[in-house]
Amino acid sequence: MQSPYLRLEGITKRFGSFVANDSVNLEVHSGSIHALLGENGAGKTTLMNILSGLYQPDAGQIYLKGQPVQISSPNAAIQQGIGMIHQHFMLVPQLSVTENIILGMNASLRLNLPQKAKEIDAMAKAYGLTIDPFARVGDLPVGTQQRVEILKALYRQARLLILDEPTAVLTPLEVDSFFAVLRQLATNQHTIIFISHKLEEVLNLCDRVTVLRRGQVVATTSTQAATRQSLSKLMVGREVLLQVNKPTHLAGNVVLEVQGLHGNDDRNLPILKGVTFQLQAGEILGVAGVDGNGQRELADAIAGLRPTTTGTISLNGKDITHWTPQQRVQQLKVGYIPEDRQKMGLVMRFSIARNLILKAFKFLPFCRRWLLQNTAITANAEQAIETFDIRATSGKLRVNQLSGGNQQKVVLARELSGEPGLIIAMQPTRGLDVGATEYVQKALLAERERGAAILYISTELEEVMAMSDRIAVMYEGRFVDILNASTATVEQIGLLMTGGA
Repeated sequence: MQSPYLRLEGITKRFGSFVANDSVNLEVHSGSIHALLGENGAGKTTLMNILSGLYQPDAGQIYLKGQPVQISSPNAAIQQGIGMIHQHFMLVPQLSVTENIILGMNASLRLNLPQKAKEIDAMAKAYGLTIDPFARVGDLPVGTQQRVEILKALYRQARLLILDEPTAVLTPLEVDSFFAVLRQLATNQHTIIFISHKLEEVLNLCDRVTVLRRGQVVATTSTQAATRQSLSKLMVGREVLLQVNKPTHLAGNVVLEVQGLHGNDDRNLPILKGVTFQLQAGEILGVAGVDGNGQRELADAIAGLRPTTTGTISLNGKDITHWTPQQRVQQLKVGYIPEDRQKMGLVMRFSIARNLILKAFKFLPFCRRWLLQNTAITANAEQAIETFDIRATSGKLRVNQLSGGNQQKVVLARELSGEPGLIIAMQPTRGLDVGATEYVQKALLAERERGAAILYISTELEEVMAMSDRIAVMYEGRFVDILNASTATVEQIGLLMTGGA
């Protein structure tokens, strides 16, 4: 049998008393796409950070093409032909595609950008990753930005690509195109490690899969011999309910009413174009659509984070169109799970405990006579860590030390506290493993049973269909139709999402 391109032997990494990787053994063959699965906090990203030179292992050895190597820094990883594409892109939005790709390379006083752009354009076409080398990265859609990240690694002669949750921000069409690129790279003998929570994608794309649980390898198998159910059980250590079971919705009073809402995007261009709908107590209204059709702007407008140009937003019969976010939270108990947990949901350098009280730090029991009450803040954090299964040893831990999925759990723990009457859930399971996704969905369904009105926005069509009572399809800033979730079909919604009648 062909010797593996990459072999990890007994890799161990500790952070204080916490063992992130515990004697991990892994083999990946040249020209293969090898999946790495595990719950949030299972040690996947830590292991790949060791391989890419960001961390040093406490024990163990890395072998490339049968030879032992020491990867002491990201630059050393690049020299060994290892490139990592992170879940949150490492790009400079103000720079062009070419400038981003060559950044940090060839420190020469004479920078011939036209020549570099020509080289990058030829390389991009050779890999089927056509892109404008002079385009400003900040103006590109997310799927194209990911191409820039891949080209940046390939430009550095990477033969081993590590992809951390690469489809988390892509639309279904972008995912199909992206997978075609990965298969082409594998055909050209690039070796790919694919980290994902999306089991269907792993089964469709990858050759083999290794599952981590609590820092240890629990199984390595071919994807042909695996199923979604078997992989989810290996990840979580128990049977996981992969289908959402929810009782029939009983109509309640109208909680949220939006009439003729218009608003602009970040560039002050019209994006919301007359959105009108009602949302009842005890109902989940799902919003389906290709990313970038106004979903984020709608969520921000309802939460009070974005001004509107015309139209009204009413909550429990009160016109709140011009209310501040603080008024909406304090007087009407609005919970908002934002799309980007790191930029909008959390203060990354704050502790878990302090992030959990961001909306309530002025009030009892967390504040008394203008002084923070550390005992109450600590107790609140301990309860949230246990209830939401946040993988952390203490509420004192900073959230930037948590995995992406555990960061999302901190946001959920804060926004679902206090029994909000309206919950705006924007991509609430993005980056979560199957066990955490199951928990979040159950938590939101429990809020629905309690009587909360939930606006559930996601680019995951199957998830929207499973969770919703009604589904609003959003296209170019409008709700083109609102369907009954029990009778709507994927084909019907997919056609509406692309502007079809």
